[in-house]
Amino acid sequence: MNFLSHFYFDRNCNDAYQVLGSVMPDLLRNADKEALIKPERLPAQTDPTICSLILGWKKHLEIDRHFHSSDFFKHHAHQLKLLLTPAVAGSAVKPFFLGHIALELILDNLLLTTHTVFADDFYDHLKNAEEANIRAFLELNGVDPQKFLSFYTLFINEKYLYSYIELNSVVYALKGVCKRIWKDPFTKHQEEAVSEVVKYYINLLATDFMQVFWEMDDLLMEAS
Repeated sequence: MNFLSHFYFDRNCNDAYQVLGSVMPDLLRNADKEALIKPERLPAQTDPTICSLILGWKKHLEIDRHFHSSDFFKHHAHQLKLLLTPAVAGSAVKPFFLGHIALELILDNLLLTTHTVFADDFYDHLKNAEEANIRAFLELNGVDPQKFLSFYTLFINEKYLYSYIELNSVVYALKGVCKRIWKDPFTKHQEEAVSEVVKYYINLLATDFMQVFWEMDDLLMEAS
């Protein structure tokens, strides 16, 4: 799941560090690809902010595990793969990868357009997490914090998640993810074809996309 989909499960949380922890794996992956950490394996901590960050981190892993094994994900990622395969014919981009990422970005778009989550709330939590506590968490995990903190500041200031409400921005973000792996993922024609698939699928999922969130709410409640 992407940032706002993870935030859905903590949208009523008042702990900025738990919210940050719930998206920290993705933030860290974007900031520093070489920073491979496993905070869930750390011994018990006493600092409450560290504990909250680890709690959020563990919740992120649990949510992704449930989501990627769900019938919803398996079905719709496959359907998107089938639709996107002709759209990117001739591209080096793998249609399964594209379908996977497209589905996650589409869910973020739908959460925003249906006013189920609000980007303002998400960013407010991130801004309330103090740099010193983030630095302590990263150092505890053997990560030089400066690279992450520079990215984190930019991530908050740019507020690009607001743009996910627009189709063009969803496709732009999808292309951006692909560019991390493939230098020139799409031609202009292919990008337009991808955009049409994404638009179609946003409309297709608009009426029942919340089902997967409700199912996962139940699973998380059972596990707590």
